[in-house]
Parts: sequence; structure tokens; C-alpha cells
Amino acid sequence: MKIVDYELFEVPPRWLFLKLETADGLIGWGEPIVEGRARTVRTAVDEIMSSYLLGKNAHHIEDHWQAMYRGSFYRGGPVLMSAIAGIDQALWDLKGRSFGAPVSELLGGKTRERIRVYQWIGGDRVDEIGTEAKQLCDVGYTALKMDAANQMRHLEPPAAVSEIIARVEHVREVVGPEVDIVVDFRGRISKSLAKRVASELEAFDVMFIEEPVLPENLEHLPALASRTTVPLATGERLYSRWDFKPLFERGGIDVVQPDVSHAGGISEMLRIANMAEAHDVAVAPNCPLGPIALAASLQVSAVVPNLLVQDHGFDIYPAPKSAADNYLADSSVFDFENGYLSPLEGPGLGIEIEQDAVRERAQQNLNWHNQVWRHEDGSVAEW
Repeated sequence: MKIVDYELFEVPPRWLFLKLETADGLIGWGEPIVEGRARTVRTAVDEIMSSYLLGKNAHHIEDHWQAMYRGSFYRGGPVLMSAIAGIDQALWDLKGRSFGAPVSELLGGKTRERIRVYQWIGGDRVDEIGTEAKQLCDVGYTALKMDAANQMRHLEPPAAVSEIIARVEHVREVVGPEVDIVVDFRGRISKSLAKRVASELEAFDVMFIEEPVLPENLEHLPALASRTTVPLATGERLYSRWDFKPLFERGGIDVVQPDVSHAGGISEMLRIANMAEAHDVAVAPNCPLGPIALAASLQVSAVVPNLLVQDHGFDIYPAPKSAADNYLADSSVFDFENGYLSPLEGPGLGIEIEQDAVRERAQQNLNWHNQVWRHEDGSVAEW
């Protein structure tokens, strides 16, 4: 099954799709992306495809993964690992289609019949967050994620800490005790503030705290874990099993959040989940991306025994047409009911992409970047 061609498409709202084609006409899709760096990742995919993968047998996924990763002296990091991730997804899609089976079947088969999901709620003001939380609960979610804070200085006065606690308290009051709340710090607060805030969040029985410190400062997690009973999570900005390795060795982590489009694809995400299981750590895959990435992530989530909950980044419940619907022949494959998605049973990743729609929307001149936040004194803040 020789790979003979590929195409890349930048599409709204901020996604990058990869199409691989084989000599016998099979097509596989992947989503290699770093949000805000789509064109950089696109260049990396072009380099890998032209210098290595074109003309190769698509079935040899593990060998290709090793060659893409180890075949260059410089390796790792968000750009290269995201490029590998999207290619890996497309190769698994091709292999599943060639055997007429979902990727989960090729990975060993399902360990569950339903996959619990959560969605992020926005809103800078407390009342907005409460309204969005109620909307999600009303359509069936049993878990949701909220930001803890906007930009924060290294140390803040008591009023700033009180505001964080008030946001979480309000959401807990709105959703009640039956709904799980994930509080995402996004690395926006220092270890000093994290120590103050984490213990106060215990009163609201949050599911876990995400990125309580920046990924550059993970050595502080064990000390933080010793000061709170709230489970700690991180991993969306870690890109390989080697990045996760010291996290497991040091301890202090309860949940890891690898992203199938950043951490080396389906192949590497499965390995990371297996490492986590051996360290009594749960997996909550990060996936604030498009339908291809979600389909790939769900294939792994259906298999790994230590899954906690699956993130997703677009509307899947009965609602006005979402951005993902624009690219899918049948969006009902993301069958949402009472807080769960069903494992995807179609061949490969389990979705069908509308190529004409992708081509049409790829004509738009996209150049999405996150804004640069600054503190009141003009210095750069964490986004």
C-alpha cells in the first residue's frame, strides 16, 4: 500500500488537515496542528513527506514513526511532534480502512462501550460562566472545564485569590454536586499562588486542577500535591513519552492529558497512556481541535483502561451547526447522549471527510494567532 500523494489544508476556524493517498486509491486523514502555528507545522509536514514518507508502504506505521522521530539529529518539541502526530493519524486511518476495521480494533479492541466527555466553558465574568455551565448541564454533560483566572502576576493580593474561588464556587452552586468540574489554571499562576489556591478549592470537590504550574516548572508538582487533596493534571504541552517520563518518576501527578495532535499521534498517545497506567495515573486526553483529531483521540480512549474523561473542542450535542459539521459527511458519528460519546465503529478513524467542503474552505486566507496579554505595567502575561 504505497503512499503516492498528500495534501494539506488550512481551514476555519484554526485547523490544519492532512490527506494521504495510496496507489490503490485509499485516502487517510490526519490533523497536524499547533494552534497559532499552522503554517510552521505545515512546513514540517511537507519536509517529512517529501524527504521520507512518499513512496513508502503505509502499513509500516511503527517503523515510520521511529524514522520520523529518530531519523533526525534534532527531535521533539511542539512543531515536529505535531507534524508526526498528524501523519501518524493518517497512517492509522489508512490501515484501518484497508482492513475494514476501526483503529481501536487494531489497537487491541474496546475496553468500554461509552466514552465520557467534557467541554470547556468560557466567559470572563462570573455570571457568564454560570450561564454556560448550566447550558452544558441542561443538554446532558456530567463534567465541564472552566478557566480559573485570566492573567496573573507572580503574587497577587487576597482579592485576586478570592475572585478565583468565587468563580469556582458559583459554578458549583449552578451545576450542583452531581457534575464534575475541572479547573484549568493554564499555567497562568505561579507555584506560590497555586499553593494558596489549590487547598481552598478542596471545598468544592473539583475533579482535578489542570496545569497548576507551567510545563517548564513541573518539578514543583510533588510539593504542591503534598499541600492539597485535589488531584493534579498536566500534559497538553508535553510532546512525547520522554517528556512525560520525569513526570511519572517524580510523582505528584494524578491525571495526564496528552494531545493526539501534539504528542506524536495515536501511536505515542497509546504508549503514554500505558506508562500512566503503570504509575497508577489516569488519562484525560486533551483535544480542543477539529473532528479528525477528536476521532483519532476517541480511538485511543476506547481502548485504554485508565481513561478518566475525554476533552473536545466543538459542539457535539444537538445544537446549531458547528464548525466541525462543515467538514463531515455525517456528523452523527459523534453521537452524544447523557455526557457520553459512543466509540467510532467505522473503518479507520471512523469519520468521512467531505473533500469538496475542505477544498472550498481552505481558500480562505487564515492566519490565526492567540493574542498577547500584558499586565498593567506593560510586561507580558501568560496567555
